[in-house]
Amino acid sequence: MSGIRHWLVPNWPAPANIHAATTLRTGGSSCGVYASLNPAMHVGDDADKVKQNRQVIKELLDLPDDPVWLEQIHSNRVVQAVKTESLQQADASYTAEAKVVCAVMTADCLPLLVCATDGSEVAAIHAGWRGLLAGVIGNTLTAMKNNDFLVWLGPAIGPDCFEVGAEVRDAFLAKSAAFMTAFKQQSNGKWLADIYQLARIDLAMVGIDKVYGGGFCTVTEHQRFYSYRRDRETGRMATLIWRE
Repeated sequence: MSGIRHWLVPNWPAPANIHAATTLRTGGSSCGVYASLNPAMHVGDDADKVKQNRQVIKELLDLPDDPVWLEQIHSNRVVQAVKTESLQQADASYTAEAKVVCAVMTADCLPLLVCATDGSEVAAIHAGWRGLLAGVIGNTLTAMKNNDFLVWLGPAIGPDCFEVGAEVRDAFLAKSAAFMTAFKQQSNGKWLADIYQLARIDLAMVGIDKVYGGGFCTVTEHQRFYSYRRDRETGRMATLIWRE
């Protein structure tokens, strides 16, 4: 891999056979609101440009194969990362196979990467607040064979930008009072939600304490990240993980 860095590398102590990255919005072929490294086919971008971008990502990251893309539906559905004729409807995928690339796409929602501490398994999770509330993280970890994991939290909407209604906070508190620390009241009756904290609390509930990353804001870091909340019509970042 060479040239200008158009991707983030997770800052976590993963085993040497684990490779992972989140693409930035730079370095691709897309134009206008999709500029420029948009890998998402479903957002209205020119399909040929998206195909070019996907090839750029494959070459930039030296991927062993094309990523296993998902049709993300803001659910808690988890699937094994296998190529099918049509995209699997799910918000997380996992694999123990070498050279299979798990991938999710985001533009404010939280991408999480998971790897077993022995390097034998990996997963990628797309977690908006609906997926977090529905248990997509727990479902993913349950589907995997290991019970000792590292988790990296990729770029998502920051805690000063993620305003939600009281009904969202109430739904999390109905699940557990522990989520209370992830919300800050606003004068307009709404709440600021910390999606990173929500994920950390959820991970702690299932016994995962080796959690890294976080601290990004897709809304304010407009030169690096796409943001649906900021721009509405926009591209997506890809967050990918694979094992040798």
